[in-house]
Amino acid sequence: MRILLVEDDRTIASGLEYSLQQDGYETTLCYNAASAQDYLTKHFAEIDLCLFDLSLPDGSGYELCKMAKRNGDIPVIFLTAIDEEVNVVMGLDMGADDYITKPFRIRELLSRIKSVLRRYQKQPKAKANIDIGPVRINVLEGKVYKNGEELILTALEYRLLLVFANHIGQVLSRNQLLEQIWDVAGDFVNDNTLTVYIKRLREKLEDDPQHPQLIKTIRGLGYKVGD
Repeated sequence: MRILLVEDDRTIASGLEYSLQQDGYETTLCYNAASAQDYLTKHFAEIDLCLFDLSLPDGSGYELCKMAKRNGDIPVIFLTAIDEEVNVVMGLDMGADDYITKPFRIRELLSRIKSVLRRYQKQPKAKANIDIGPVRINVLEGKVYKNGEELILTALEYRLLLVFANHIGQVLSRNQLLEQIWDVAGDFVNDNTLTVYIKRLREKLEDDPQHPQLIKTIRGLGYKVGD
């Protein structure tokens, strides 16, 4: 894990760098905005998390945060003095993940870093498209196509299809499906209506709805999409 640390106070920076390295992190230390911007430009893919001092001699942590978030979703934590704390809201609005007020205990900072990194690790990037045989789900647009032609699905039908698409190869029980589509679009969903929606999905997706190949019934267990 590599952390980009930007702090103009060399005493604080040296202590932070030592503590981060002792905790197992690799670090890159910059003392001003210019060198940090240069490093972000050339080594963006190598950075796992950024620690930005809010006030720098030639700029601010705000500018660096905007640059980091514009190029990709790297977690950012601000280091801020007490009298700057009220201004950190601007940074959070830009997409910063957390901030910590100086002076702080190093264990608290390390805890914040681990917490932010865990959030990112639990949230893998969503696929733009999910393919199920001849069916393509464009997740970003919320549209479904079969052999290149758009299919018109209701909100609940789309949600049900997404549940299957996110669990390809996994057998889902009726209870599991009900838990994930409950009351979507304001509709009451029970076991009987679930049967109806699966039937409607098959009619729209399958070549032969009477002999489904995409949404398969696993007798006594539930349903499965994919091998």
